[in-house]
Order: sequence, then C-alpha cells, then structure tokens
Amino acid sequence: MPATADSPVRRSGPLAPRVTAPGAVALAFAAIYVIWGSTYFAALVALETLPPYLLMAARLLLAGALLAGLSQLRGQPAVVRAGWSRNAACGVLILGLGSSSTVWAEQVLPSSLAAILATTVPLWLAVLDWPRWAQYRREKLRLLGLLLGALGVAGLFGGQLTESGVRVLSPGYWLGVGAVVGGSLCTAAGALLTRYWVAPGSALPNAAQQLLAAGLFCGLVGCGAGEWARVAPAQVSGRSLWALGYLVVFGSGVAYLAYLWLLQVRPPAVVGTYAYVNPVVAVLLGAGLAHEAIRLQQVLALAVILGGVWLINRPAPGHKAPN
Repeated sequence: MPATADSPVRRSGPLAPRVTAPGAVALAFAAIYVIWGSTYFAALVALETLPPYLLMAARLLLAGALLAGLSQLRGQPAVVRAGWSRNAACGVLILGLGSSSTVWAEQVLPSSLAAILATTVPLWLAVLDWPRWAQYRREKLRLLGLLLGALGVAGLFGGQLTESGVRVLSPGYWLGVGAVVGGSLCTAAGALLTRYWVAPGSALPNAAQQLLAAGLFCGLVGCGAGEWARVAPAQVSGRSLWALGYLVVFGSGVAYLAYLWLLQVRPPAVVGTYAYVNPVVAVLLGAGLAHEAIRLQQVLALAVILGGVWLINRPAPGHKAPN
C-alpha cells in the first residue's frame, strides 16, 4: 500500500491532514501485525545456520534490490539523490540498528523476553514525538492504552520467563537486554524521522533506498565482527534459506512498505502498536501450527493487550479519525 501519485493520500507537509481509504489502512495494519508477528519464528529458523548481521544484510539487500527493480518497472526512479541521505539515515536507524539488534539479541535471550523488551517501541514513540505531546495530554485514554499494552505483553510471557531460568544473569544477558532496548529507541527515532523529515518521491523507491542502506550497514558490521568466518555455504540448511526468503519478500518487502505508508497517515504511537500485537500473533501461531498449549493467564493477557491497542487506535474526541 505505498502512497503513489494516484494514491488518495494528499499532503503538503508532515503534519498536514490526510485522507485515506479505511480499507487500505486496515490492510496495512494487518500486514505489520500478522507478518511481523511471524518473523520472530522465521528469524529463529534462519539463525540456525546463518550469523545475525550477515543474515540481516542478505535479507535487506535482497529486499531492497527487489523493490528497486519493481520501482523501475513502474517508471519510478529507484535512486533519488535528493532523498538518499534521509532514507539512508532512516533505514540504518529502523533496520540497521533497530531490527538487527533484536535479531542479534535472540542469540543470548529467550525470544519471549526479546518480545517484551521490543514493546518499548510505542512508548519511545510517544515520548520522542514532542509535536504531539499536547494532543497526548488531552487523550489520556491513549496513554492508558500504551501502558496496558506493555503490561499485557509482560503478563503474556511472565510465567515462561520464570520457568526458563532467566534469573541466572550474565554479562551476555545484560548486553542482549541493552541491545533490544537500544534498538527499540533507534526504531522509534527512525520512524519519527521518516514522518517529519519526508524524503521526496513515493514510498516504493524510498523503501528500496532504506533497505539497501541498512543492508550495507549490516554487511559492514558483520564483516567487522568476523561473521564471514562462521559461514559455511554447504552447511546452510534449506530451512534457513526458506526462512530467509520469507523474511525478504514478506517481512522486508510487503510489511515494511505498509509500515512506511502508515507512518505518513497515522500517528507514530498508533503505528507502533505492532510491537504489542506481534507477540499475540506469535502465541496464536504457536498454538495453531505447533500445537502449543495456551494457558488462562495468556488468554487474559491477550485480552489486556487487545484492549490497550483499541484504546490507542480509538478516534480522539472531536475527531473523525486520528491523523
């Protein structure tokens, strides 16, 4: 759902009113909620035989190349010099420092704890989005929704964390925690930069540039960390390759385009609710595909999360829809 020249989106500045089709918005939210919720599992499968930063470099460069090719086919220049610096900064913040930090941390942290820490994204968005502070003060129910979402995710995985022995802490544990929290802060900063420092052109070539810049960044980090020495092409499993393909096409292609578009038509803190819903999707997928049991505590936590998301997404008093 990228905004194109024929899109119903019209704007003269980052804070100008936007008119969007409700169906398009719903589909875009479905993409970042469901697809990104499934990428936790896909990343774990890919990490079985691929190191984290080279995995992210391959994922982002392939997705960026695909979107750049699609942009050319649609007659849109894939590289716009005026917007390259903006897109590079946003891509490195959101993907190179944000998503990649979470993938790296999954080597030393339980995925459930990584999911909990990643829910700080919408909180960071609300804190850093100072142009909307006055609006948030008027919308106390939206702030309550942010807190409910965070509490719900903690309740969703709290029992699992106690059972998994996470209390045995180590320097690597704290490094992983710092990586996810710091990455979440970078993701929020990059999202706000994307909204308020709008690059020229449509979403498709801008997304391609962001992915390519982040992919180059991850490749440099992987080389600097000596990850090439850990890669044995003959030992890369088919499962990891299938997972990488899914991450390229859906995680970094379809969902990322939807995410960038939503940042232009909905408040950043509202878009950031994907961090609350992704763990819900992960639990439901585990129950449906892996036949994992769902406990009463988890059902109640899911209800709290969804209630918080509803409060965040509800229209502000006196407004037809959030803008």
